[in-house]
Amino acid sequence: MTPDDARTAVLDDIDARPGSTASLLRTVVGLYLRPLDGWITAAALVALAGDLGIPTAQARTGITRLKQKGLLLAERAGAIGYRLNPAAVPMLERGDRRIFEMREMTDDDPWCLVSFSIPESDRSVRHQLRRRLQWIGAGVVSPALWICPGHLRDEAVQILDELDARRWATLFTATAPAPAGTPAEAAAQWWDLAALRAEHVSFQASLDTLPTGPFAAYVHLIDRWRVLPYTDPGLPPSMLPADWPGRQSFDAFARLSAELAGPALAHVRAVAS
Repeated sequence: MTPDDARTAVLDDIDARPGSTASLLRTVVGLYLRPLDGWITAAALVALAGDLGIPTAQARTGITRLKQKGLLLAERAGAIGYRLNPAAVPMLERGDRRIFEMREMTDDDPWCLVSFSIPESDRSVRHQLRRRLQWIGAGVVSPALWICPGHLRDEAVQILDELDARRWATLFTATAPAPAGTPAEAAAQWWDLAALRAEHVSFQASLDTLPTGPFAAYVHLIDRWRVLPYTDPGLPPSMLPADWPGRQSFDAFARLSAELAGPALAHVRAVAS
């Protein structure tokens, strides 16, 4: 697998169900291999998976899948172990910014419009482009015109570049949209706000079922939260209902994250050493 292939594979693996073995292991790798200088023994990674309730055989299968996806590279350094693929680091750093820094638009912030016309012979690229624009929180004005907060422009360009679709797309910076109805009505058409609300409500309810122990609790917290900062674009107040639950979700996440992060990292260092 070339570095470019590995990068694409890593970025494309966005469908792992939170709470699944694949998702929990990706969360562990994303959180902890960088503080461990990018490498961990196979035994320590399997042990950490065990602390999450993942059986050894299932953990080894999940780790193999992460190798196949290009997130991990097998490397012996006095013991059998795994190194974080350097190609994955920029993706993980972007994820850190999304997960730990809530961004909410104001009514004066700019928008980015992405217009594209991809030939039928490359319809698989068109499918991937729409899928990944949705993943970063873009809304659908029409099948070939998408809208996202202006601060996501660089991510949209990166997606186009990685899919070799830049030649078929034009990006515009726009001020406030002028839909036929109200901004709130437009937002309800361009984004599935009902589904986003349900995700927030589900996340908030899930906090009552976090496992005991700071490591397991923290990994599950991140794993349950990490999708929301992508799919919720942080729309401005004029486009959201007054009782929108986004801020409440982030505040609850931030409080628990601050409480659990340090003890969880101490546990990982103890296991890894």
